[in-house]
Amino acid sequence: MAHRVHNFSAGPAALPLSVLEKAREEMTDYRGSGMSVMEMSHRSDLYMEIIGNAESLLRSLMNIPENYKVLFLQGGASLQFHAIPRNLITDPNQTIDLIHTGVWSKKALQNAELLCTVNVAASSEDRGFCYIPEQGDWRLSRNPAYIHITTNNTIYGTEYAVIPETGEVPLVADASSNILSKPMDVSKFGILYAGAQKNLGPSGVTLVIVREDLLGRNSDLPPMLDYRLQAEKGSMFNTPPTYGIYLLGLVLEWVRDHGGV
Repeated sequence: MAHRVHNFSAGPAALPLSVLEKAREEMTDYRGSGMSVMEMSHRSDLYMEIIGNAESLLRSLMNIPENYKVLFLQGGASLQFHAIPRNLITDPNQTIDLIHTGVWSKKALQNAELLCTVNVAASSEDRGFCYIPEQGDWRLSRNPAYIHITTNNTIYGTEYAVIPETGEVPLVADASSNILSKPMDVSKFGILYAGAQKNLGPSGVTLVIVREDLLGRNSDLPPMLDYRLQAEKGSMFNTPPTYGIYLLGLVLEWVRDHGGV
């Protein structure tokens, strides 16, 4: 076998070797089907089993409550920076609160500002993003639609040791760089989202875990950004990233077989 290296740069991260080897074995003939997963219909019984298994494994590994929908989407966390306020803001006068802790929270801020007023309730920019602001120092707006955090800040290397409690206000979190690295209480979040390429699988898949009561708040949405529609269609409003979801499922099997999160 050729010498293997680990990529610690931005973007795609290392996948377990056994996962890559299994994918290689099934590349041209998935379990006797005579075709690659890349080639099969995403609406076939065989593929429905693949995506259903991926969701079931994720629910088990993360203890996702029944009143949450699991969506496998596209566009990376970057598209969700725009999709989340579109789904949750129902009045242009509504405000969202955001805790600014680095590059990715800034991108979430910039996208949300295109749609509504954003209150930066706390920021660590004053010291080069070298810390996470204490929740007691937050300056929240009067009635925010939601509070946004970035659970782990790549580039600056800071991470929330404790997930904030936000009461009746939905907590929305970009967990792209630390999802599945440690247990997370999903019930604390209204929406938890992540690009897959750090801990879940290859680039091209975006995970969105959304509490059911947050679906359908805004009916004036492009179909591809509508969480309610995506949930109703089982992440298959259009052709999903089929092979990426298959690989994500293999990674989840590996996590399960190595003791879980």
